[in-house]
Amino acid sequence: MADLEREVDGVAAERGFSGVVRADRGGIVQFAKAYGLAHRGYGIPNTLNTRFGTASGSKGLTALAVIGLIDLGLLELGTTARSVLGADLPLIDDAVTVEHLLAHRSGIGDYLDENSDLDVNDYLMPVPVQHLATTEQFLAVLDGYPMQFTPGEQFAYCNGGYVVLALIAERVSGEPYHDLVARTVCAPAGMTDTAFLRSDEPAERTAMGYVPMDGTWRTNVFHLPVRGTGDGGAYTTVADFSAFWPALMAGRIVPRGWVDEMIRPRSLVPEESMRYGLGFWLHESNDAVMLVGYDSGVSFKSLHQPSTGLTYTVVSNTAGGIWPVASRLDALLLS
Repeated sequence: MADLEREVDGVAAERGFSGVVRADRGGIVQFAKAYGLAHRGYGIPNTLNTRFGTASGSKGLTALAVIGLIDLGLLELGTTARSVLGADLPLIDDAVTVEHLLAHRSGIGDYLDENSDLDVNDYLMPVPVQHLATTEQFLAVLDGYPMQFTPGEQFAYCNGGYVVLALIAERVSGEPYHDLVARTVCAPAGMTDTAFLRSDEPAERTAMGYVPMDGTWRTNVFHLPVRGTGDGGAYTTVADFSAFWPALMAGRIVPRGWVDEMIRPRSLVPEESMRYGLGFWLHESNDAVMLVGYDSGVSFKSLHQPSTGLTYTVVSNTAGGIWPVASRLDALLLS
């Protein structure tokens, strides 16, 4: 793997990469290395067990928690959002189902519309971020967005849809979303370092997220909800995602039949050169499955290719950090 290290080192040096890279094959670590600083002020370096934000990479955890509730008989793919939401979020069409939300085919208006001309390094939250710590508190930012198209008609990536899924999961299970994910997804996967941390409660081994502004670096604490929910915000390590994929594929999180359903392509997404299932991105032409996320001071990608046993995870504490590294890994490792 000397060639792989040389290639990744070259990209990291050229782009000033700050983060961690790990690649496994058949459960054996092929390459693992940390770069840059977890805390720029104190000069604390990133290490292999530093925790990073995952942004929308967390959507896969939300999807698994919801599918787990379906497997228990508490929900169905055809359950309507309205049947759980009651009078909340009245602009959501009565025909929108859990399946529509999981597949990004609901048509609901999005509080954080990535199809619009937005800059993730801007201050995008419409309310003070400290007021977004529980899933129910997100009702204040989800309301007021009209439907964009008829449910099921097309694919449109929707952050708000995954917050609605978290609300549904909480209400039907009677358990807070964060606890539900920890118990039903992280614990069976052996993801001991993965959690929805508060940005105002510094935790050990956790990288600060950094945003380039006015010629300097600032932290992202005013850019993101103080605690994420269904659409993103979990913190993790590369080791935890090396544990996640084998657990998922072995049916230890949800039964294998449900895994197959989640990674079955539901939509072609040509603008991203990918396909989409239920909570997971899929390679456009092979069997690789991915979770991907980026936001202010955060970027994340974890990929697993079942046919070859390849797993790699790249995490960074800047919004654009992972992309050059992940592109090089794709070119070198994907079959």
